Amino acid sequence: MLHLTSSSMNTIKVNSLNDFLNALKSQEPVNIELQSSILFPCSLHLPEGFTITGVSKERSIMSFNSSEGVGLTKDNSIEGVSVLCNPNSRAIFIVGNDSDLGLIELRDLRVIGQVQILTREPVQKTKLVAENIDIVSCDARHYSEQPQKYGVNVYQGAFTVYNYNSDPNSLIDINLKGISVGREGAPVFGSGLFVSGFSDNGGWVKGNIIETFDIYSIGMIPFGQPNMITGGVFAVYGTHITTIHNKGTVTTYGVNDMVLDTWGEVDNWICDKKITSYGPSGIGFVNFGIVKSFVAHDTIETFGQGARGFNQYDGTVGRIEFKSIITHGDGSIAVQVSKPIGEIVVNENIETFGSVGKTLVKGVILTLSADGLSIKEGGLVDEITVKGDIITHGDNVVSYSVNGGEVKNIIVNGKVIAEGDGSQRISVVNNGKTDIKNLH
Repeated sequence: MLHLTSSSMNTIKVNSLNDFLNALKSQEPVNIELQSSILFPCSLHLPEGFTITGVSKERSIMSFNSSEGVGLTKDNSIEGVSVLCNPNSRAIFIVGNDSDLGLIELRDLRVIGQVQILTREPVQKTKLVAENIDIVSCDARHYSEQPQKYGVNVYQGAFTVYNYNSDPNSLIDINLKGISVGREGAPVFGSGLFVSGFSDNGGWVKGNIIETFDIYSIGMIPFGQPNMITGGVFAVYGTHITTIHNKGTVTTYGVNDMVLDTWGEVDNWICDKKITSYGPSGIGFVNFGIVKSFVAHDTIETFGQGARGFNQYDGTVGRIEFKSIITHGDGSIAVQVSKPIGEIVVNENIETFGSVGKTLVKGVILTLSADGLSIKEGGLVDEITVKGDIITHGDNVVSYSVNGGEVKNIIVNGKVIAEGDGSQRISVVNNGKTDIKNLH
């Protein structure tokens, strides 16, 4: 893969603030090699073609005690350093306004503060490569540029890529690998990893790969707030990603904090480890976009009131496969479908422990029951295979509900079980259609 720092580029080794500022005055692009820890009294803008490299993240530290960090202009690279700001500041951000920002490379960085690659008019073209970025802490809640749809706004993330140019010909081309955000029990504030275009009609963010390690985030949204959400990993509108691969856990902690969410297009979405939500109305995976294939190799589990496992509210999924889905809160449906999709496969159990409770649905607080598998009006599923059981433990819920929707074929290798008082194993109402003769 191309690196901007080449053997032909002059390298200036710096040990002090004065050394660094003098290197920025060079007439030609140079590589500034940071030898030690330097405190900067104000933010700096990296001129076109300039690069920053470090000896190691532990030794090469750029800290900004009262300002934002490094502003990028065009064809810039930062590699092998720590960039430390106040968590509510931007540690790395875009200041360039050429129509083509060239190639921006971020590699092997430890960061406190936000990494924000946000482009505006007149920027038409940007290529971003980011590898092995570890954002320790960040508060990304206060930026006014927020996507809006389905009755909600979305907070930006600790790692944000945002094409804020409405021109449908504008594009940020991304390749993101090894992105880590937050710590277990110490999440970033806002979304975790956030990529968004301007709207459903562009500008665009497109890429071959988004690969994450562990992601921990919380929006700090008040309970009952209906019109604000976040996502642990969120591909918003105006996006088309070939593969999203969550190699680590993805965990959210607060109200309306979706774990995985998309309003865009994803060809292949793969999750290797647990997907967990602890907050009210925090959904494990919610899809408003177009996903060709989604596979979760580990459990999706939610604990908050109204925190569902998987929701298909708009768009479609070609094939979706889960290891298992477990929800614990009142109103926390395990699987809910209200749009046509292809195939659903659950390799173990679908299980809910809650009863009836309130939850956020498209910007409105509604009352739902913690059903196991729910196919609503508008939902059409070609095939469902559950290799284990569908189990509900709470009162006044339904294990398998078809309310106005249709399931062409369903196979449950185990049993359909409703343990709670007033609960039903199977309910087919409002002209719902399904074959139940083979359900035990």
